[in-house]
Amino acid sequence: MRILVTNDDGVAAPGLEVAEAIARDVAGPGGEVWIVAPAFEQSGVGHALTYNGPIQAEQLGERRFAVSGTPADCVILGCSAFMAGTPPDLVLSGVNRGHNLAEDAVVSGTLGGALEGALQGVRAIALSQYYRTLPLSPEEVAAGVPAPAPIEDRFHASRAHGAETVAALLQLDWSKDLFFNVNFPATNAETVKGRRTAPQGRRASPPFGSEERVSPSGRRYFWLRHRVDNRSAAPETDAALCADGWITIAPMIADYTDQAALDRLRGQIDTPGADGA
Repeated sequence: MRILVTNDDGVAAPGLEVAEAIARDVAGPGGEVWIVAPAFEQSGVGHALTYNGPIQAEQLGERRFAVSGTPADCVILGCSAFMAGTPPDLVLSGVNRGHNLAEDAVVSGTLGGALEGALQGVRAIALSQYYRTLPLSPEEVAAGVPAPAPIEDRFHASRAHGAETVAALLQLDWSKDLFFNVNFPATNAETVKGRRTAPQGRRASPPFGSEERVSPSGRRYFWLRHRVDNRSAAPETDAALCADGWITIAPMIADYTDQAALDRLRGQIDTPGADGA
């Protein structure tokens, strides 16, 4: 098996080492693992492409490249340039330092890499590690949510359970454009409850806000801030289950069509055809 590994945290990110280890385990002794990752962090870029400018690539070693573009750029170059003629059998994107649950999927560069893999006709999986660093909120404390146990290795769950999770997904039948969004909980490996397939959740409030600062020169500037409120999502969704200690697997597809709305709108706003129908 030939596996292409990318990420959005950058080629030097510790999660990429975890993904590479997972890939080598899955590929087996006779397999190949190719690393094509952004030279610098590309978090939050979604499925962005470097379309109006050149992309630089530096070979760092055998089957290892640093690219000046986005995760989607990396997958395109991997499939069309570095592995041209013998495309990968699998794209792994991650392991992201932080979860990509619920609405995070819309902006995630990690998912952007997996989405591009699907568009390239390659099986693809996004891997993210819930990486909680914030204390419990007052609402969580009031609800009796236990404080997270200390975790010496923040990637402990994904490091221990990543290969078996990927191997299980590879046993399934994959339809066209299908890719998977896998999130590992912020727990030690031995306290992971198991794997659960789940739909993409929706939190009770918008996931991103902003914080204003003032520079020493008196100028205003802002940081975007992610509000961690995964337990506010509906039960049995990816956000709620991962917060409760489960590895979550959300099947996704490269198609934004709202089929229910499409069926409802037909006949309501369509204009008649040339035959008057």
